[in-house]
Amino acid sequence: MAAAGTAAAPAGPEPMPSYAQLVQRGWGSALAAARGCADCGWGLARRGLTEHAHLAPPELLLLAVSALGWTALRSAATARLFRPLAKRCRLQPRDAAKMPESAWKFLFYLGAWSYSAYLLFGTDYPFFHDPPSVFYDWTPGMEVPQDIAAAYLLQGSFYGHSIYATLYMDAWRKDSVVMLVHHVVTLVLIVSSYAFRYHNVGILVLFLHDISDVQLEFTKLNVYFKSRGGSHHPLHALAADLGCLSFSLSWFWFRLYWFPLKVLYATCHCSLRSVPDIPFYFFFNTLLLLLTLMNLYWFLYIVAFAAKVLTGQVRELKDVREYDAAEAPSPKPSKAEKPLRNGLVKDKRF
Repeated sequence: MAAAGTAAAPAGPEPMPSYAQLVQRGWGSALAAARGCADCGWGLARRGLTEHAHLAPPELLLLAVSALGWTALRSAATARLFRPLAKRCRLQPRDAAKMPESAWKFLFYLGAWSYSAYLLFGTDYPFFHDPPSVFYDWTPGMEVPQDIAAAYLLQGSFYGHSIYATLYMDAWRKDSVVMLVHHVVTLVLIVSSYAFRYHNVGILVLFLHDISDVQLEFTKLNVYFKSRGGSHHPLHALAADLGCLSFSLSWFWFRLYWFPLKVLYATCHCSLRSVPDIPFYFFFNTLLLLLTLMNLYWFLYIVAFAAKVLTGQVRELKDVREYDAAEAPSPKPSKAEKPLRNGLVKDKRF
């Protein structure tokens, strides 16, 4: 696709649409693309990859090496930092087994989200306040700014590590299969959006998702620490309650309100308006819609958990990803937990 096919940018930011406008305009654009788009469909995948994908083998190698680096770093941090901290704080055995996973994820997501926030609010990138601008001046093979490329390497390698970690390092939960699908979809989106130079919208997607993970892991850490040393710590209990409330609200606001109205509206409707015949339109929007469905799936978990709390079925805040684990059989311990459990006592899952 030639650069000449890119439409001129409007004078100012476009107002954020309503849900109804998202559905109406997005559906209309998708139907129009299905009828007449030359490069948007699935049938021209080989030609589209040849003409529009730009991903060098050294970049893939760096991504793989970095994913291995995250795995090695997590193993070292768990053995030398997180487990000794759990032992020093005298956490309950089941909490001590899970604390390293949450501590690791909390530190990563906090750093990754802070960097995404810096890119969106500390630089000249207008993507948050004007989401359609992610496609302004788009050209095939355009240069990726170094600060955005660094964010992509950071996130892509971490999600590559996370696929392995979900299978062999993390505690297995009832939604771990969905979590594994999420990591695969996210990694495919990160790699393909970088290759097709849709990196601008990718930064916005990462920013809108990582904040919920920060709050989730913060809440879980406070749940683990509120009963340390055999006594109740009200400050951690209060932080866990506030964190759960903040997590629930931010999940809806960032993932189910801003994400569809900012990202999906830009990718489903504004992309074709700015770049007629945009490559792989249906491929990327299908993955983003799948991500939206997973966000809705997990939000149903959150709503069900809140309902159990309000009706008195759950008297104490535990793992918001495992609100009904008392009804489920205890799963096989993860590899990361085995050494800790062998040295203490066998524990039950939430």
